[in-house]
Amino acid sequence: MNERQAYRVLIVDDEQPARQRLRELLDNDPDVGEVLEAENGLDAVEAILQKRPDIAFLDVKMPGLDGLGVIETIGVERMPVMVFVTAFDQHAVRAFESAAIDYVLKPYGDERMEAAFSRAKTRLNDRHVREFGQSVLTLLDSRRVDRPFLDRIVIRERDKTHLIRVESIDCIESAGVYVALHVGKERLIHRAALGELVGQLDPHRFVRVHRSTVVNIDSIVHLEPATHGEFDLLLRGGQRVHVSRTFRPLLEARLGQSL
Repeated sequence: MNERQAYRVLIVDDEQPARQRLRELLDNDPDVGEVLEAENGLDAVEAILQKRPDIAFLDVKMPGLDGLGVIETIGVERMPVMVFVTAFDQHAVRAFESAAIDYVLKPYGDERMEAAFSRAKTRLNDRHVREFGQSVLTLLDSRRVDRPFLDRIVIRERDKTHLIRVESIDCIESAGVYVALHVGKERLIHRAALGELVGQLDPHRFVRVHRSTVVNIDSIVHLEPATHGEFDLLLRGGQRVHVSRTFRPLLEARLGQSL
């Protein structure tokens, strides 16, 4: 008899009680092996790239980088099979259904969760995964129409206000509850968390290359190998940015080639 498949499952939700509830339900399923948790979108991106879970229960609405933003950041082709967890109303849920996406409506019960997890396991079949990926792309296309990405960022200082065109930003670095925007030789501080800002930027233009750094693809001048499969980027503004192994696949996907 074949050994039972043990699935690695990721729970992504900004509310700890919701994550705990999901974990309790999954602990009762004999097909579940390791259960991972992420409390925000950026942590989810890192967990998916590092741990490569088979299935992800993904909260749609989170501060900063939300569930759909996680998918846009990583790319549908690199995502595990997804079950959306949502507190949206029935009208919004119909949008998920029309795209053939599995979802669990909060508050969820044991039977509903078991049914969603069962369908997720079925979708691990290659044919179903391709169909599922196409349905997610359909939903993301509609999202881009409904919510355009930022094209300018307003930064207020004591004596003046900067209006920064997003395309002019070379890179963005996390600085606690602030971010540092590098625009040419300038370094401007903006009061926003990195996860919050990244969720408003076009993922086809900006790519995360480190836990604390996002770069503008068009600003990359050249790459220099560092150590152990890691790289440094030289940007048009003269900045040198490190690319970690965890986020190297995202950069390769945006560039369309291996490094």
